[in-house]
Amino acid sequence: MTLDFPVMNVPTVHLRVATPGDAPEIARLLATLGYPTEAASIATRWAKWRASGSAAIVAGGQSAALLGVVTVHTTIVLHRPRPIGRITALVVDESARGRGIGRALVAAAEAAAIRDGCGMLEVTSNMRRAEAHAFYEKLGFDRRSYRFVKTLAE
Repeated sequence: MTLDFPVMNVPTVHLRVATPGDAPEIARLLATLGYPTEAASIATRWAKWRASGSAAIVAGGQSAALLGVVTVHTTIVLHRPRPIGRITALVVDESARGRGIGRALVAAAEAAAIRDGCGMLEVTSNMRRAEAHAFYEKLGFDRRSYRFVKTLAE
């Protein structure tokens, strides 16, 4: 499925729902964000990940290389009347930054969350990513809470 979202200054960029065949490019993009993972690992988890309420939207141009990806997850929680959408990853290839692709991917994630009946869309961003924080605030996201993380032993 191709999505129709305008991408500033990049008329040849198309957004679409990702498929398992995109795993190598998604792995490449996630590695640039600091999350190295193998394409085979993504492909192995794909069906269970999709069944859990997650999806990926990718931005592609005229080459086989993807320009960006956003992953979004829908969660039903007991303390809110409507589901919550969460952007779990957003990355635009360094060569394509500043051209509206990230903005278009966030708009696509928002549209997906609305389609899924979500009452809010949230995103977590590492404290060291000040530019990302400014980007999200520019798109209307508010700083509302802290996120605490505890790594669990296997």
